[in-house]
Amino acid sequence: MSAPESNPLSQDVLARLAEVIEARKAGDPEKSYVARLFHKGTDAILKKIGEEATEVVMAAKDGDPKQVVYEVADLWFHSMLALSAFGLRPADVLTELQRREGLSGLEEFAARKLKLREGEEK
Repeated sequence: MSAPESNPLSQDVLARLAEVIEARKAGDPEKSYVARLFHKGTDAILKKIGEEATEVVMAAKDGDPKQVVYEVADLWFHSMLALSAFGLRPADVLTELQRREGLSGLEEFAARKLKLREGEEK
């Protein structure tokens, strides 16, 4: 299986959305959903991610592809809020995914476990 081609359109959409999030997060919580969540704090953002992840699972179990797309979009959006809260950008995630490209999932998992064990031994 060959590696998927990079889609600049998707990167552009994520970058634009990240800019909107940055512009709105310090706004008026009465006028902006993004500002409201940031005003409530990281725990509120993380709670929304958990809710959205559950909704993705429920939509997938229902077998409705359109609803899965809708719920994954919500999950991605709220995940982008978490990225912003930690000073990260979508490009950071895309870089990590690119790093993993071509790696066996099992090999990548084993490498993470080894790195964790090495860190504990120090």
